[in-house]
Amino acid sequence: MEKKVILVLNCGSSTIKFSIINFKKKIFLKGVIDYLKTSKVCAMWTHLNFSKEIFYFKKKITYKIGLKFIFNLLKNQFKKYYNNIIGVGHRVVHGGEEIKKTSLITKEILIKIKKSSIYAPLHNPNNLLGIKNSLKYLPHLSDKNVAIFDTTFHSTIPKIAFLYAIPYFFYKKHKIRRYGAHGINYLYITQKSAVLLNKNIYSTNLIICHLGNGASITAIVKGKSADTSMGLTPLEGLVMGTRCGDLDPSIIFYLYEILKIPIKKIKKILMKKSGLLGLSEINSDFRILEKQYKDNIQTKISIKIFCYRLSKYIASYFVPLNGKIDALIFTGGIGENSGLIRKKIIKKIQFLGFKLDKIKNINNNFQKNSSIHQEKSIPIFVIAADEEKMIASETFKILKNCEQK
Repeated sequence: MEKKVILVLNCGSSTIKFSIINFKKKIFLKGVIDYLKTSKVCAMWTHLNFSKEIFYFKKKITYKIGLKFIFNLLKNQFKKYYNNIIGVGHRVVHGGEEIKKTSLITKEILIKIKKSSIYAPLHNPNNLLGIKNSLKYLPHLSDKNVAIFDTTFHSTIPKIAFLYAIPYFFYKKHKIRRYGAHGINYLYITQKSAVLLNKNIYSTNLIICHLGNGASITAIVKGKSADTSMGLTPLEGLVMGTRCGDLDPSIIFYLYEILKIPIKKIKKILMKKSGLLGLSEINSDFRILEKQYKDNIQTKISIKIFCYRLSKYIASYFVPLNGKIDALIFTGGIGENSGLIRKKIIKKIQFLGFKLDKIKNINNNFQKNSSIHQEKSIPIFVIAADEEKMIASETFKILKNCEQK
C-alpha cells in the first residue's frame, strides 16, 4: 500500500494543478501549470520538497497541451510514481443538485458533469478535459477515476440561504438555487481549523475567505456550510480576478437593450473582462496589481473595492453564525500571500472584535498555517489551501469501498 499513489488533477479556470499523493497523505510530487493562455505560461513542480523546477513554454498553450505535458512529465521523469498510480482524483466544480457526494466516474456521471457546465462555464469544461485526458493517457485506470465536487460541501446550506426570490417554480422545475463553490478546500480548511482551535469539528463556527483568481466566502456553523457567496454559478459574490461578483441584474438589460451589446459578449464581459481586470484596466493577477498599489490610482481603487466588498460579507456572515465565531480564516493565493489585503480587511472589521498583529501578518507570507491576531482578539488564521490532499483522501476512500464490494 505504501507504494500505491493517487494522481490528483485540479483543473481550474487559469491553472492546472497536479500532485502525486499516497494514502498517508504524503505528497511526493506537486506542480502547477500557471498563467495559462498568456505568453508567461510555465510549468513548476517540486519533488519531495526539494528545489522547484520550472519549465517556460515558448508560446501560449491550450489546456490540452498543458495536460499532455503533465502526463509526459510523469511518464518520463517520474516513472516510479507513474507506474504505481492506482487511481486519479479530479476536482469538479459543479455537480448540480443531483450529485451530492464524491463519485466514481461513469458515463452517467460524465453526462451530469457536462450538463452542469452551464452553471460553471469557466471550470466544468476544463474539469472534463482533465478527466478525458486521464482516460486517454492512463487507459488501464478507466474505472479508477473519481470526481470530487465543490458543490457537495455546500449541500448543507438551508433553503433560506440557497433560494432566490424569484418564482418558486424555477427551483422546483429547473433547480435554480445557490450552489456555492470551493467546497473541497472549505472542507479541508474546516478540518484544519478545528485542529488549530483544539475543538471538535462539529462544534466549530468559522468564517472562511477563499481568495484567489476566483474568490468566495463561507459561513461554517458546527462544521457545516451554512451560507456562501457564490450562487447558481461562480459568478456571484465577491469581486474576483475577471468575474464581476454581485451585480444589479438590470445592468444586463441596460447593456443589451440600450447599448445593444449581444448576450454572448455581455457574458464574456461579466466572466472574463470584469472584476480586478475590469476595474484596474491593467491585469487580473493580484501579484502584479499589488506591486502597483502605491503608484497607480486605478489599481488602488480596484483593490479598495475588493476589500470593501469582502468586509461587508464578513460582517453579514455573523448572522448565520448567530454572532458566535471561533475564528476568521484567510486561504487561497491572495488570502495566503497578501499581507496588504489582510491588513485592509481587518482594519475595516476591527469593531467586530478582530485585532491584527502587524508583525505576524507580515511574517505570515513566509510561514503558513499560523495565527495573525493579537491576544485579545477573535482568532485570525492564515491556512494554506490544500484541495489536492482532500481529493486524494476522498479518492482512496472510494477505491477502497469498490474493492470491498
